[in-house]
Parts: sequence; C-alpha cells; structure tokens
Amino acid sequence: MFKDITLGQYYQTDSLLHRLDPRVKIVATLVYIISLFVVNTFTGYLVAAIFLIAMIRLSNVPVTYIVRGMRGILVLLLITMSFNLFLTPGEAIFRLGFLKITKEGLSFAVKMAIRLSLLVIGSSLMTLTTTPNQLTDAIESLLGPLKRFRVPVHEIAMMMSIALRFIPILMEETDKIMKAQIARGADFESKNLIKKMKSLVPLLVPLFISAFRRANDLAMAMEARCYRGGAGRTKMKPLLYQGRDRTAYLILALYFAACVALRVMRLPFLV
Repeated sequence: MFKDITLGQYYQTDSLLHRLDPRVKIVATLVYIISLFVVNTFTGYLVAAIFLIAMIRLSNVPVTYIVRGMRGILVLLLITMSFNLFLTPGEAIFRLGFLKITKEGLSFAVKMAIRLSLLVIGSSLMTLTTTPNQLTDAIESLLGPLKRFRVPVHEIAMMMSIALRFIPILMEETDKIMKAQIARGADFESKNLIKKMKSLVPLLVPLFISAFRRANDLAMAMEARCYRGGAGRTKMKPLLYQGRDRTAYLILALYFAACVALRVMRLPFLV
C-alpha cells in the first residue's frame, strides 16, 4: 500500500510538462487546487478532470502509475464520503434506523470525493514532473520578495523540498518494517482496535529511528559539501521563462476564467 503513494516521487522521462519552468508548475498546481474549490457543479468538475487528463497526456507519465497513488487515500475518501453522506441534512432518500442518506448528502459526498481525487492527482503530477532541485529553486524564486523582510527564503524552500521528497522514502521504509514485523508474527490486519494500536508500536519505533538516522546522514552530507545556507549562493542553471512557459500561463488563465464563469453563470443545465 505504501509503495502506491506517488506524491513526492519523480518520474524521469522527456515531455513538454517536464521541460516547463518549475515556477509555472507550482503556480499551476496552486491555481488548479483553488479552481477545485471554485467550481461547485458536476459540469465544473468535468472541466477540471478534462484539463487534468490533458496535462497527464502531456507529461508522458503512465496513467496507471498516477492512478495507483489513489490507493493511499482510499480510506480518507471513504471516511469523508461517509460523514457527508449521513450527516448532511436534507431530503431523505434512504433510512436505516437513526441513519439516513439525504439527496443533498449524496450529491455533496460524490462532489467531495471527486474534488479530493483530482486534488491528489494534480498535486502528484507536479512532483512527478519536477526534480527536487527544480522545486527548491522555484519555491525560492516565488518567495523572493519576502527577502526584503529578512525572511530566510532559501532555507524555507530547502526544508519544503526535503520534506516533500522524504514522503516516498518514509513510506517505502514503513513498508519494509511492516513486512519484517509480519514475518516475525505481528498482526496488522486484526479488527480489534486495541490490538491494532498495540501492533503499531513496534512499527513506529524503528520508523522514527530510521527517520532520525536519515536526517543525520543528510545533515552530514550537506556539511561535507560546505552548505551554509542561501547567502551568496549562485546557480549553475538559473530559471528563465521561455515562450512555452508564457503560453502555459495563458492556458492556465483561460482555464481558471472558465471555472469562475461556471461558478458565476449558474446555467440551468449545470448540476
């Protein structure tokens, strides 16, 4: 299950999306996430899904590889849908004891599931097409104006990039530890909640130890390379916008304008 998480991983291939400026991809991801909360109809979500599918095709990343990452949030999706399904007031369409499913709850639960799915896939697509160095440089560049207020922009960008890239590493480490504990007789499939919580203790302790060891190794490697923060640092490959990046911004602006229009117009055929 942990290997199915694609957020934070990089898929190496050649595509138009890979060649885009990383700042464009970060801005596009933020705009796409905002657009998912702007639209509130199934037609709007259809437009967002078509836009995302088009970006996936441009990325040359296998669709099965991207969709596989949805298994990691399946439990979160089910919990979110259950709460919205049973706790949203409205016209009841099904009743079982004190539990009831309303028409409004069903609609809201489906919309929330679609929104979360598109959000996770869209966010994963950015990391799948952007290297850690590109992410760090892009975040530092976008947060550049904060340097005037003595904000350590470079250090913040470095921490965010490292934290993002540690997600798949820790998930892989968790999977290895879990398999080792299962081989020793640990039961992670028990339906008893107390037993399940107790079985997590031998999993969490070695995971924390491994995480601290990796953090210490990374710090020693950075010190060995004379890393002293962002003061006076130069870049071998400075970020420069090209024609394709400006075109991408234009397409992104048109997409967001379409989402806003769908929200404002409220046409009768939109549900």
